[in-house]
Amino acid sequence: MRQNKLQRLILISILAALSFILMLLQFPIPFMPPFLMVDLSDIPAFIGFILLGGIAGSLIIVLKIVLYALLMASEPIGPLANLLAAFSLMLPVYFMYVRSRTKKSLFTGFILGTLSLALMMAVLNYFVLLPMYGLIIDHTDLIANIRAVVTAGIIPFNLIKGLIVCLVSYLIYVKLVPKLEKLLK
Repeated sequence: MRQNKLQRLILISILAALSFILMLLQFPIPFMPPFLMVDLSDIPAFIGFILLGGIAGSLIIVLKIVLYALLMASEPIGPLANLLAAFSLMLPVYFMYVRSRTKKSLFTGFILGTLSLALMMAVLNYFVLLPMYGLIIDHTDLIANIRAVVTAGIIPFNLIKGLIVCLVSYLIYVKLVPKLEKLLK
């Protein structure tokens, strides 16, 4: 029993550290606003949600953000946005997958998670994140054109990001998760 808890704690720590490292490796999507960058840091959280459950997956996301905020961030809005984006993508995936643990429920979760990501980030960027960001850094042109930024930038970006993260997560789910499940038993 004690060894199983230790294994879970070690796996959570490794996945959180990997998530933090992946958060540092960002890339842009062509024709999208340059401040929007894709990272694959939600994939270790996906593994944590699938293997260890909702609390562990959530802890991986929170640890990643805390590490990033303490070590790398120059402002608080980016890490907050990443935290909200990670939860809006991963929670629907987790809740759909937990119902029946099939590939069909996983795909349904990926679709709902991607749509949730796009919707939540559009609303949050329009009403909260971009106005807060405008207070920290003078982006009056961005704030003046917030509707265009959200509809032409934020929504398509998050749909593309969700598809990329879900595709890579699925490939890892097929290849790696069964091997990790055997190790945890």
